[in-house]
Amino acid sequence: MGYAVWQFIFAVGAVYATVGGCVQAASREAAYPVRPIRFVVPYTPGGGADIEGRVLADKLSRRLGQQVVVDNRGGGNGNIGMEIVARAPADGYTLVIAVVGPWAINPHFYKSPFDVLRDFAPIIHVSSQFGVLAAHPALPAKTIKDLIALAHLKPDTLTYGSGGLGGFSHLSGELFALMANVRMTHIPYKSTGAALTDLSGGHIQLLFGGTIPTMPHIKTGRVRPIATTGPLRVAALPELPTISEAGLPGYESLSWTGIGAPAKTPGPIIDRLNRELVELLQTPDIKEQYTAMGGEIAAGTPKQFQDYLKSEFAKFGKLIRDAKIKVDGN
Repeated sequence: MGYAVWQFIFAVGAVYATVGGCVQAASREAAYPVRPIRFVVPYTPGGGADIEGRVLADKLSRRLGQQVVVDNRGGGNGNIGMEIVARAPADGYTLVIAVVGPWAINPHFYKSPFDVLRDFAPIIHVSSQFGVLAAHPALPAKTIKDLIALAHLKPDTLTYGSGGLGGFSHLSGELFALMANVRMTHIPYKSTGAALTDLSGGHIQLLFGGTIPTMPHIKTGRVRPIATTGPLRVAALPELPTISEAGLPGYESLSWTGIGAPAKTPGPIIDRLNRELVELLQTPDIKEQYTAMGGEIAAGTPKQFQDYLKSEFAKFGKLIRDAKIKVDGN
C-alpha cells in the first residue's frame, strides 16, 4: 500500500476520532447531570450563602433529577472553599455559592493560589441584599444618631462583629467609622452565623450583617435592628430607616450572592444551570422566601454576572485603596 494511501487512511481516522470525541462530549453535556452535584458553601453553617445554598439546592435537585449536596468548607474568609472549586474538574459537578467577599473583596487583601476573574465560570448573580446594622438589645443606643454620639463618648469601646476580615460586614463597619469619624473595635469571626450567635449572647454589641442571615434573629427579638445599609428601605423591614436617612448622609453598603463553576466548564452546562436557576428564582415560593428574608432576586445571564463581577471587583479595589483599609498581616 502506497504512502499516499496510508496518509489518507490516517487523515480519515483522525477526522473520525475528532468527530467521535465531539459527539461523545456533546452527548455527555446533553445528558447532564448523571450524578449528584456538589454545592460548595465556603463558610460554616448559618450565614447568608449557606441559607440561600440550602434553599436553592433542595429546589434544584428536583428540577435536575439529581441530588444537589451542600458542602460547607469554611475557612480563609471563604478562600478555602473557593480554591476547592477552582481546582475541581470542569464538568459541572462542583459549584460554589458565595457572597461578595470571596468574589470581589478578598483578592484585594489576600494572596491566593487562584484568580477569581480567571479561574471561575460565572453562572448567575443570584441576589442582592442590603445589610442591616443590628445591636444587642441591651445596647442603649437605639438610633444612628444615638450610636454615633455613644461612639464619640466612648471611643474604641463599642464592638462590632463580622463574618471575617475584609468581608462585607467588616468593610461596612469600616466605612461607617470612617464617615462618622468614630472609633469602634472590630471582632472578626469565621462566619456571619458565628458573629450573630455572639451578638445574640451579648458578647459583641453590633453587627453589620446581610439581611438574609440576620432576619431570623430580628424576628425572635434576639437582636435589635437600628438601620439598613442600602440606599433604599428593605421591604421586609419597611419601618426601619437607612443609615443614610437616619443620620449619616451618603452611607451605602450592600452584599450580593453569586454562583460559579470552575473555568472551562462547557458552555452548554453553564447555560443549562443558568436557565434552571433563573426559572427557579422566578417561582412564587422562592420570591416569597427572598422577600421575607430581605433579599432581592437578581438572576440574569452568565455574561451579565461576569460583567457585574468585574465592576464590583474594581469598585471594592478602589474603596480599599482610597480608605487605606488593611487586614492583619497585609
